[in-house]
Amino acid sequence: MTRTRSKNGTFTTHLAAAAISSSSKPAKMARSGRRTKTTLLFLLLLALAAFCAFVPALSILLPSFPHGNNRSSSRRQLVDARTFEIAEDMFWKDGHPFRIIGGDLHYFRTVPEYWEDRLLKVKALGLNTIQTYVPWNLHEPQPGKLSFEGIADLVSFLKLCQKLDLLVLLRAGPYICGEWDLGGFPAWLLATEPPLKLRSSDPAYLRLVDKWWGTLLPKVAPLLYNNGGPIIMVQIENEFGSYGDDQNYLHHLVQLARRHLGDSIILYTTDGGARENLQKGTIRGGAVFSAVDFTTGDDPWPIFKLQKEFNEPGKSPPLSTEFYTGWLTHWGEKIATTDADSTASALEKILSRNGSAVLYMAHGGTNFGFYSGANTGTDESDYKPDLTSYDYDAPISESGDVDGAKFTALRKVISLHSATSLPQVPANIRKIGYGPINLHKTSSLFDLLDLEKSIEAVESVDPLPMESLGQMFGFVVYISSYSSKVKGNSLYIPEVHDRAQVFTSCATGNNKGRPTYIGAVERWSNKQLGLPNAKCTSNTSLFILVENMGRVNYGQYTFDRKGILSSVYIDGKALHGWRMISVPLHNLNEEPKINLNEMLKVNPISRVSQASALTVSTGKKAKHTSRVISVEPTFYAGSFSVDKANPISDTYISFRGWGKGVAFVNDFNIGRYWPSFGPQCNLYVPAPVLKHGENVLVILELESPSPELLIHSVDNQDFTCGSRKPNLQRLDVL
Repeated sequence: MTRTRSKNGTFTTHLAAAAISSSSKPAKMARSGRRTKTTLLFLLLLALAAFCAFVPALSILLPSFPHGNNRSSSRRQLVDARTFEIAEDMFWKDGHPFRIIGGDLHYFRTVPEYWEDRLLKVKALGLNTIQTYVPWNLHEPQPGKLSFEGIADLVSFLKLCQKLDLLVLLRAGPYICGEWDLGGFPAWLLATEPPLKLRSSDPAYLRLVDKWWGTLLPKVAPLLYNNGGPIIMVQIENEFGSYGDDQNYLHHLVQLARRHLGDSIILYTTDGGARENLQKGTIRGGAVFSAVDFTTGDDPWPIFKLQKEFNEPGKSPPLSTEFYTGWLTHWGEKIATTDADSTASALEKILSRNGSAVLYMAHGGTNFGFYSGANTGTDESDYKPDLTSYDYDAPISESGDVDGAKFTALRKVISLHSATSLPQVPANIRKIGYGPINLHKTSSLFDLLDLEKSIEAVESVDPLPMESLGQMFGFVVYISSYSSKVKGNSLYIPEVHDRAQVFTSCATGNNKGRPTYIGAVERWSNKQLGLPNAKCTSNTSLFILVENMGRVNYGQYTFDRKGILSSVYIDGKALHGWRMISVPLHNLNEEPKINLNEMLKVNPISRVSQASALTVSTGKKAKHTSRVISVEPTFYAGSFSVDKANPISDTYISFRGWGKGVAFVNDFNIGRYWPSFGPQCNLYVPAPVLKHGENVLVILELESPSPELLIHSVDNQDFTCGSRKPNLQRLDVL
């Protein structure tokens, strides 16, 4: 049986129409009025019976509509149509009302082997949607060198979301913020001359964005919801209203996205829930859907009312795309935590009135490698680098644990607003401490680089930024010399990003001398350093090791070049004539330039001059033992074994008692450590990084190794090291 729709929207069956038309034939054959009336009545009853029999079948074919009112007539469509759209201030999935209860989970902060574990735990929390950023710098670490494998395999992550029946909000950037180095921009953008104006309609910048999105967006286009994939919306930029006011830039991004993704996909912006932010950060009208974020303690509904002003009528379902479950932590601060019940209560205020929310974060994960970002305070020198851990006090912990109070409280609230029962909660992944790891010194960094003869040194009259040397992460050594005075000199570096360790070397007679540690110059507490008295046969050599601790990812100082960014002054006079050597430690998704395992074959360096050594006591008065330990940045290595009879488990490496540095396990960069400053004591090592048999740990210790040269593998995270500064939250979006 077929059906057609008439102009007035009513349906008629061909069977009924045929029956009615056939009723005229008996009327023409018999003139008797009584016979005609009887025949017509019979046929009309027959037609009516046929129509009534058809109506139930017809109702099965038609979609059901909410609330039983006529306003939903515009949503009538076949239920098997694959669509995601906005109308009547609601989201509609396949013709039915849909509420987003989502969470941020970033594929690049979890090793791929654990993606499914974390996604299943997200589903058990009650979430139906994943939101993730796409960091440009992860996928294009060097110009034209693209990476979409391993932890950067975005397509596999999206397909896994679809397999597990999770929808996706894709935050494509090109700027993402996210406490990620340079807000996701590749650092080589900072080496472009003349300098680019990031996040603007600067034509030079837009050409690079066009090229990047010309690579990224065609990869994800087949995974849009209307094309059979999980992606229901794609974000344009990120919180732009907190940064700039360039509508041409936003329009360019919208047009670029439409060119690659088509007209069906919903594009959205996210801005802090204040009028000024929305005025600058979104596009009025129907080009994009304007979503909001705000502090967990705010009343959400006045902000959702404001949100409506920036969307077309009927096109503003209330959505908080960053419902904060916790907060970030900088080095030197107390670890950020939020109350579980208060967080759950704030979510209930949104869900109880059919609002949508995305938990930021559902699972934070880890800033492996050198990718953690930084913030600034009142000025550029008020620099606050982020921890390696991105636990965020989220309901699913850094290592994937789901037995905390926050997971339980949020799950309880979400279950009250879920149409179906929630899945069973998966078990935590097993963690184990593999015990003490004895380290030995393998090489001084300065010896490894061969400071005097390195053929890879770049020469310049004045110091050059790290990016201009092609070194995007890690360290650079700046080398020069000066004429020393018997009474001593003073050194001043007006602008160093981010932390410089200063060494000098003085040749006397046949002794060239090893670099002697003088002190540190820090971006956040810049000061002059006094240089030692010297009686050198020639000029004194100056070595400045500069560490990039993470580029600013938010605010007006995001154009954050690293290294020495000014002249270096000796007694008030600029020092000229520099050699610069990059320290080629590899980042998360780059090929290692130094084979750390080969370093284990290097004999420990035994010669340590008194001028470059410290005597460190063990603190045990009865034994009165001490060791002479080099102050030079030094590589240490050791190993621990995983018994083949046992499964490989997650672990943490505890750096309590050590100074500051970076660590590698089996050539995987597990991140920066700084227990002397705190609060993070331990670095997370997921089991997929490990292997049965011997596992190699290599660290570059910059300051003060533990006297015992001992490190421990433990089974728990620890945020009790170092100082305890208050944790200050970003107020403009909270």
